[in-house]
Amino acid sequence: MRTALLVMLTVASGAPGKSAPAALPVTGPSVAGLENFDKLMTSFVKTHRVVGATLAVVRKGKIVYARGFGYSDVAGGKPVQPDSLFRIASISKPITSAAIMQLVDRKKLRLADCVFDILDLKPIEKGRIDPRLKKVTVRQLLLHTGGWDRSKSGDPMFQPVKIARAFGASPPASARQIVRYMLTQPLDFQPGSRWAYSNFGYCLLGRIIETKTNMTYEQYVRKHVLAKIGVTRMRIGRSLRAKRATGEVTYHTRNKRSMPSVFPPNIGRPAPAQYGGMHVEAMDAHGGWIASAIDLVRFAREFDSPETCRFISAESITATFARPNKKNDPAYYAFGWSVRPIGKNGKANTWHTGGFAGSSTLLVRRHDGIDWAVLFNMERTAKGRYLADEIDPLVHRAADAVKVWPDTDLLDAKLIKLR
Repeated sequence: MRTALLVMLTVASGAPGKSAPAALPVTGPSVAGLENFDKLMTSFVKTHRVVGATLAVVRKGKIVYARGFGYSDVAGGKPVQPDSLFRIASISKPITSAAIMQLVDRKKLRLADCVFDILDLKPIEKGRIDPRLKKVTVRQLLLHTGGWDRSKSGDPMFQPVKIARAFGASPPASARQIVRYMLTQPLDFQPGSRWAYSNFGYCLLGRIIETKTNMTYEQYVRKHVLAKIGVTRMRIGRSLRAKRATGEVTYHTRNKRSMPSVFPPNIGRPAPAQYGGMHVEAMDAHGGWIASAIDLVRFAREFDSPETCRFISAESITATFARPNKKNDPAYYAFGWSVRPIGKNGKANTWHTGGFAGSSTLLVRRHDGIDWAVLFNMERTAKGRYLADEIDPLVHRAADAVKVWPDTDLLDAKLIKLR
């Protein structure tokens, strides 16, 4: 018997074109004093006609709030649970960064190491290789300054059919095939000279982890990062609905958006964008993980107390959030996290968002010891904004409005259980 409470709240239907009231399922324990979060989430789901969502909040290391809203599977009438698994997309990057810094702690890797001196991968074909590739470092991959700019040359992580066919192989291309293909492509800029968000750079970090550990990326992270904090259900997601994990939600797009399928036997034919339009397995290190909101706040809170973090050293945590240059920008991208310094005492808000067809996600660590994760099984509002971006300031306001915070850890008190 689950300890989560199923609360039925009456709101306007999330189905387009309907105005009759319908019951919105809300799961998880109601927590006195944190009603602001309930009101925010139920109102947000109603206003933006979201299928399903979940919010978990940590304060001073304790999980004080964890609830699910709406449906994980509309067809089956199943509500989102506090521990439902969602595709987290680019929130995978802080996880990959932590694994890399652990290898630095263990002296198996240096941030100044040249990436293609580590990776023993042959290019897809003989030909001219951009000599600047030899200058790309691990640090530059973490900072998105490695030399790839998807706005100029496209994102290879979303070209699995083209790349597989370049090998004469059956699509979709694997992560290693993508790397081999990219060895023959010119860089977009001199490594280290500027910033450009690069999923491919984090794909390379995943391959470095595999080379240095003789384990798959997923195996290493699950054993040496996540298991150390008791997180056991996180895993690399699967592209097709029939292969989704136990406890994983289903994903929805507005207007049933389609994309050309990247999977045989339907390659090139219209497929649901969230199921068949991308190769999630190959996106492992930059966007492939599935997790619950509870899993993510358990990961985030480790950084709040550097001296007791269970997977990387205090020195590595300092390096993770350090300003990468002498510019005095109000916010910057560090090792897998966006950072906004608050005041002059070294405190900062740090965060990452994620977005795929069918999912939008947000993980925040606030300067005052409050962390949260919000996950949706849709990606955009009716006006086209990512749900995570829309809700971000609203969660800050809800947290600011709390007058008295509870002192009970819901997981320790067994008020929430993990499947």
